[in-house]
Amino acid sequence: MRWPEDAAGWPMAEYSRFVLHRPHRWHVQEAGSGETLLLIHGAGGATQSFRGLFPLLAETHHVVAVDLPGQGFTQLGARQRCGLDAMAEDLLSLARSQGWKPAALVGHSAGAAIALRMVELGAVPRGQVIGINAALGTFKGVAGWLFPTLAKLLAMNPFTANIFAATVTPASVKRLLDGTGSKIGAEGAALYLRLARDRAHVDATLAMMAQWDLSGLLGRLNRIDLPVTLLAASGDTAVPPETSAEAAARLPQARLINLTGLGHLAHEEDPGLIAAQIRDALVAT
Repeated sequence: MRWPEDAAGWPMAEYSRFVLHRPHRWHVQEAGSGETLLLIHGAGGATQSFRGLFPLLAETHHVVAVDLPGQGFTQLGARQRCGLDAMAEDLLSLARSQGWKPAALVGHSAGAAIALRMVELGAVPRGQVIGINAALGTFKGVAGWLFPTLAKLLAMNPFTANIFAATVTPASVKRLLDGTGSKIGAEGAALYLRLARDRAHVDATLAMMAQWDLSGLLGRLNRIDLPVTLLAASGDTAVPPETSAEAAARLPQARLINLTGLGHLAHEEDPGLIAAQIRDALVAT
């Protein structure tokens, strides 16, 4: 995505700025005052995912949302730095350069894994992590080797992103969103369609999938000894709520909160409820 060419109608654009911090040129949205909350979106999304949640949290906190490398409006500076470890390192380096000292890292889906890895690297030493439908599990069976291999093959093909972006339709995006178990309305679907039609965004998402490896982090969950709140939606058909339950059982200070009637994009479906849960988690620790 290019700024300002593609910025018209983008949510919260008035809070956007750009930070050139090696190796990427980061798109950052920042508002509010008080303790800092850093919002980390999941794979294939961008700051638009927090369009409802961001302003609610900014009423009481200093809120920062960042597009991950190559996704949304963040320009990718090094394609080999799209995996879990590299993104966590680069995002933590960005946070330190900007003087952000988050009281909490709030991660959706894969963003929760990035948040936990940032904790291992030294982020929020006295804070906490809040995961929304946290993607803290691996594929099982045949999918365990087939899907990562397929992602690597697709990411290696320079034409894959071009073909996908050129052929994606509103109907295909609707099918993808329906597969999350969430209903986010026409505005939300239109924003995901804009992302899916951007070649650079698709390419970075494929690179993230190809380089993603949770095995190390999952093996160390029992060592992450700080408060972690996992919000798990009962209708999530992308990351089943059992995934959060299994992770919570291994995290020393985890709280598992079950949400009914919502899907994987719970924070887009009911931002008011998620904001309240986040505030409750901050008070509880």
